Amino acid sequence: MTQLYDKLRAAIRAEQPVATATLISGAGPIGAKLLLWPAGTIEGSLGDARLDAVARDAAAPLLARGVSRQVELADLGVTLFVESFVPPPSLFMVGGVHIAVALASMARVLGFRTVVVDARAAFASEERFAHVSELVLEWPDVALAGRLDARSCVAVLTHDPKLDDPALRVALRSPACYIGVLGSPATHAKRLARLSAEGFSEQELARIHGPIGLAIGAKTPEEIALSILAQIVAVQRKA
Repeated sequence: MTQLYDKLRAAIRAEQPVATATLISGAGPIGAKLLLWPAGTIEGSLGDARLDAVARDAAAPLLARGVSRQVELADLGVTLFVESFVPPPSLFMVGGVHIAVALASMARVLGFRTVVVDARAAFASEERFAHVSELVLEWPDVALAGRLDARSCVAVLTHDPKLDDPALRVALRSPACYIGVLGSPATHAKRLARLSAEGFSEQELARIHGPIGLAIGAKTPEEIALSILAQIVAVQRKA
């Protein structure tokens, strides 16, 4: 057990997602624990190989969402407590525009890891974005590839199809929990038509929040940033 706690501590310090599943009632050694990693690997045991496998399958979707809760495994007559330890969710902002400056500042207050992506050096400058967690001077399809998980949020802010569309292609093929795009209803309709022509389904395109943000009458970059974050929180909380 000490070895498991050492590995858990190391994962938390390294900001690597990990979950514990602890047996809290039913047949078996109460307090037995296993660790679960996002790839499905487990360490430790709840005392039975079948129970370990069922616990892994039950805990995996909770870890993906960063959720901790009690889980009843009625078929096996046991109750587990699954506790997820995950790094802060990431907000990827595509486009180093004025809205991104305000959005990054507000998102940090809510605990997001903030990432600004832009291939244009004049926009993605250290002077403008000294306050973000990460600044990526790269095309969005390259910068986002392989980085979006079920807790990631993507705000596409450029108004430029050369940047918007590649970002959306990656985001729509990912499990990102939120995808929002700046632009008028007319602009968004054209965007949806382009993506539909590329083979994206109506169900996939329905994941996009466009125009981005809640309708609060926002005008300034700061107000638009507020509307975006409010919408992200609503999606996260399933409100």
